[in-house]
Amino acid sequence: MANKYNTKNYDYLIIGAGPFGMIFAYEAAKRGKRSLIVEKRAHIGGNMYTHTEHGITVHDFGAHIFHTDNKEVWDYIRQFAEFNGYQNQVVANYKGDLYNLPFNMNTFYEMWGTKTPDEAKAKIEEQKKAALADLGDKAPRNLEEQAISLIGTDIYEKLIKGYTEKQWGRKATELPAFIIKRLPVRFIYDNNYFNHRYQGIPVGGYTQIFENMMAQSNGLIDVMLNTDFFDIKDEILPEFAHVLYTGMIDQFFDYQFGELEYRSLRFEHEVIDSDNYQGNSVINYTDAETPYTRVMEWKHFDGLADEGKTIITREYPQTWDRSKEAYYPVNDEKNTQIYKQYAKLARTEHPDIIFGGRLGQYRYFDMDQVFNAALNEVRKEFGIAADFNFAHDEFH
Repeated sequence: MANKYNTKNYDYLIIGAGPFGMIFAYEAAKRGKRSLIVEKRAHIGGNMYTHTEHGITVHDFGAHIFHTDNKEVWDYIRQFAEFNGYQNQVVANYKGDLYNLPFNMNTFYEMWGTKTPDEAKAKIEEQKKAALADLGDKAPRNLEEQAISLIGTDIYEKLIKGYTEKQWGRKATELPAFIIKRLPVRFIYDNNYFNHRYQGIPVGGYTQIFENMMAQSNGLIDVMLNTDFFDIKDEILPEFAHVLYTGMIDQFFDYQFGELEYRSLRFEHEVIDSDNYQGNSVINYTDAETPYTRVMEWKHFDGLADEGKTIITREYPQTWDRSKEAYYPVNDEKNTQIYKQYAKLARTEHPDIIFGGRLGQYRYFDMDQVFNAALNEVRKEFGIAADFNFAHDEFH
């Protein structure tokens, strides 16, 4: 190979330096195994990558708030960084009118003036019956029907429809119903976006987590940055008996069953001469006309910044093509059937290759789910007990 690493020195080839690949490499190193990671980008950490500018920690690929009910995962990630107690409290801007998210009694009061749970439930039921009279006892067939059944027409039209159609690039009536189930509906006055026991953001950002994994690996992890695996696939793949692949599964198989659909994102960062630009860490723009879905003001995530400076990021959803990064799988029936063909091919032709992560498994994973899936893969690979030692003393 035309690089400084001798492939004979490694036990594992890992494609992708995102959280799945980094966790696996770190745990392999704790067991005396050496890994070579091939990463297309210029940094480790995948979409969790952060950097500091003007004293502000910027999430380069959109807001990442760690939230989980999985104590093992929570304890695991806190080995590598100190977490603050940040709770996400999102504000929605619909054509200049502001509403609290997620949907809770504050939202209902702002929308209708209702003051009790019974009043809010009655309003939702009234709108649901009027809009879905033809549905009867049948289950909602699409996202629009699912949303209205949960929250009524007013909130759907103002706070869900435009935002969701921008995010997914298709009409709400063409999206599966299950997508909207990720959003909580609460009949209490509570603006905490995530209903999880453990929540926070690492003080100083996420990048340190993966840098600490590298530092604690006793030199058993090497990373080739700015290297596209597919430029060297035919050369490098036969050199390794053990491979973990975290890229797009359809690309690995040269799209032979067709492209899976993804959504992409574009981020527009701006440094502003202000101590406080929007007064909140995240504001969602839920109308269809505003081209971006949300604006993040990073200083509100940790309260740190140089005097007189703030940084905002506007997030624009995009149609994916092969020139763009794939962020979200589109898990509708058509794509699920295509994915199943690739998954079967992976099992039959490459049983020695682990396909992991959001792109390798074509599933929407939150961060805690990625960590959990990676740790489960470690258990499977190394046959270890269910508990992980968090004391950094397992190295050979």
